[in-house]
Amino acid sequence: MKNTIGNSLTVTLFGESHGKAIGAVLDGMPSGIKVDEEYIASQLTRRRPKDALSTPRQEKDEFSILSGVFEGRTTGTPICITIPNADTHSSDYGEMQYKMRPSHADYTANCRYNGFQDYRGGGHFSGRITAALVAAGALVLPALNKKGICINTNILSVAGETAEEKRNEKILAAKSEGDSVGGVLETLITGVPAGVGEPWFDTVEGMLSHAIFSIPAVKGIEFGLGFNFADKKGSEANDQMYADGDSVKCYTNNNGGVMGGITNGMPIVFRTVIKPTPTISKEQKTVDISTMQNTTISARGRHDPCIVHRASVVVESVTALVIADMLSAKYGTDWLAK
Repeated sequence: MKNTIGNSLTVTLFGESHGKAIGAVLDGMPSGIKVDEEYIASQLTRRRPKDALSTPRQEKDEFSILSGVFEGRTTGTPICITIPNADTHSSDYGEMQYKMRPSHADYTANCRYNGFQDYRGGGHFSGRITAALVAAGALVLPALNKKGICINTNILSVAGETAEEKRNEKILAAKSEGDSVGGVLETLITGVPAGVGEPWFDTVEGMLSHAIFSIPAVKGIEFGLGFNFADKKGSEANDQMYADGDSVKCYTNNNGGVMGGITNGMPIVFRTVIKPTPTISKEQKTVDISTMQNTTISARGRHDPCIVHRASVVVESVTALVIADMLSAKYGTDWLAK
């Protein structure tokens, strides 16, 4: 199982949903960067469930930084953050050891790890693990902000609705039916200079997509106009340019700030599709792999009727880790601390 991403700045995830703890190791952070534990806590709070729109599982996410930070600043050595799991109801998952939840990782994990995976709460495949990504991202985001780079992710739609009140109504309606809904997030990155990224295999779009697809329930990503390019002529789609002092800018941003896989100085814009939470209490057809018999399942446990609103900070955090890694590759890791 490969759990590390990044080149100059790497992140390794560990833990399971119902294990003792989850966490991340961030390696490649330069020394001297101020670590704001209150900010890390506030980012984790953004990810946590808050009301009827979310799971009843309430984890406090009282993290510990075990290494790589001394007297409030990074030392330059690997930073290890752990987050304990306290509010687990593992007995809810007994049936799911053999009855595979449709569209969940249960079946594929069983195939990949020969039945030895921790199935409780989805184990290592659970959205619970994203708390570690948020904690790691919270170490990097302030350093990017000091460099004038800002990352913001907002909800575009949930179940096809764009207005917040109607979105919430759709979520609550699905919840009352034992069902779930998905949605779309939009991310805007400003302040990244032109010339970051590599052609072909390490493009900005490719590196971001690689990381964003690691987030559970992400099933699609598009940059700029995305699939709408298919309906445009070149004269409509091209981002025509003009000189602005010593800078080159574009009149439009249809390419989402990336050309040839490399940043052009315009805001980087992409949208992420989050599928409906696969664990639902509605009865569904499945297979009991212990007997290889067709059966049904109505999932027990505590699950989100929609994870879109909780996923926004996860997307921001993952994006920060990728952007910081790509900037470190171009300018050197110490650039973040200057």
